[in-house]
Amino acid sequence: MKYMNAKDILPDLLVKELQGYIQGGYIYIPASENQHRRWGEVSGYKEELRQRNIEIVKAYNSGFSIEYLAEKYCLSISGIRKVIYQK
Repeated sequence: MKYMNAKDILPDLLVKELQGYIQGGYIYIPASENQHRRWGEVSGYKEELRQRNIEIVKAYNSGFSIEYLAEKYCLSISGIRKVIYQK
C-alpha cells in the first residue's frame, strides 16, 4: 500500500471537509465490497502456494520422505505434514 497526499488526488472542498475530522494523520480507505480481493489473489501468491503444495503431495506419493521434502522446500516437517494430510 502506498500513501498519497490527499491534496494531489481529492478536490479542495473534500480535503477541507476531511480536515475537520483528521489533520496530519493517516486514514485508510477500504475498497468497496465488489472490489475486495482475498489474500494472495492480486499478487498471485495464493496460486503459487497451491501449485507448490501439489508438487509436495506428488513427490511424497512418489516415495520422497517428509524429511527430504522439508529440506527441499525450506519448510518444517510439521509444515510438510500439514500439506500432505490436508483435506
